[in-house]
Amino acid sequence: MVSNAIYFIISIFLLWFGADWIVESASKIAKKYEVSDLIIGLTIVAFGTSAPEFLVTATAAFKGLSDLSLSNVVGSNIFNLGFILGIMALIKPLPTTRALALRDTPLLLATTALILGLAYFGNLGRGAGVLLVTILIGYIVYLIVHSKRASRALSGIPHAEKEVCEISKMDWAKLVAGFVGIAIGGDFMVDSASAIATHFGVSNWVIGMTIVAAGTSLPELATCLAASLKGRNEMLLGNLIGSDFFNFAGVLGLTCIMKPLNVSPEAMSGLTILVAMVALVLLFIRTGWKVSRTEGAILIMLSILRWVQDFMS
Repeated sequence: MVSNAIYFIISIFLLWFGADWIVESASKIAKKYEVSDLIIGLTIVAFGTSAPEFLVTATAAFKGLSDLSLSNVVGSNIFNLGFILGIMALIKPLPTTRALALRDTPLLLATTALILGLAYFGNLGRGAGVLLVTILIGYIVYLIVHSKRASRALSGIPHAEKEVCEISKMDWAKLVAGFVGIAIGGDFMVDSASAIATHFGVSNWVIGMTIVAAGTSLPELATCLAASLKGRNEMLLGNLIGSDFFNFAGVLGLTCIMKPLNVSPEAMSGLTILVAMVALVLLFIRTGWKVSRTEGAILIMLSILRWVQDFMS
C-alpha cells in the first residue's frame, strides 16, 4: 500500500513537470509564428495540459479498466470547470470574450451532450471515436484559419506591436522530454490508483472521478495560476475550455478508436452531471460577460458536493 502511494505521488510529479515542459516549449513555438493567446490556450496549451489525461485514459483502457479510463476524462472535466475555474474566479473575476461565449463553450456543451447520447447505447466504440476526432480536427482547422486571417489583418495595421519569441533546440528537447515524462507518469498513476482503490474497497470509477482526475488536472491548475498572475485571462479561460474539449474530442476519441469503452450506470450519471455543469458555466460566462467571485464559489461548492456523493455512494 505504501509503495503504491509513493508511485502515485511520483506519477503526479512526472505528469506535472512533463505537461509544464510541453506547455512552455509549445507556447514558445506557437508564439514564434504569431498565434494569439486565445488560440494558444484553446489548442497548444490545452493539448499539453490534456496529455496526462490521454496517457492515463489510454493506459487504463488497454488494461481493461474502462471505468477508470472514462471516469478520468469525466472527472478531469468536472475538476477543471468546478475547482480550477472556481478558484481562479475567487482570486480575480474573469472577463470573458464573445468567442468563448458564442463559439467555444457552446461547442464544448454540444460535444458533451453528444457523448452522453452515444453512451446510452452501452459503449463508446470506434465509430464514436472517429466522430469525436473528426470534430476535433475540424475545430483545429477552423482556429488555424481564423488565426491566420487575424494575423494578416494585424500585419496591415501601422505600428502594430508583435511579441518576438525566439526558440532553440532546448525548447524542442523539453517538448520531447515532457511527453516522455507524462508517458511514464500515466502508467504509474493507473497501476497505483487501481491498487489503492482495491485496498480501500472503493470502485475504480470513484477513484478515477476524484483522486486520479485531480492528479491529471494539476497541469491545468498550474497553468491557470501562472496565467492569472500574468493577467492573461484569455489564455486562462481558453486553456480550461480547450482542455475540456480536447479531453472529450481528442483524449476520449482517440482512446475509443484504439480500444472501445464499456459505459457503466455510474458513467451515465457522471456524464449527465457534466452536461449540466458545462451549461452552468456557459450561463455564467454570458452573465455580465465575466465569471464573478460568487459564481466561482458556486462552482467549487458543486464540485465538493459531487466528490462527497461519489465517496458516499
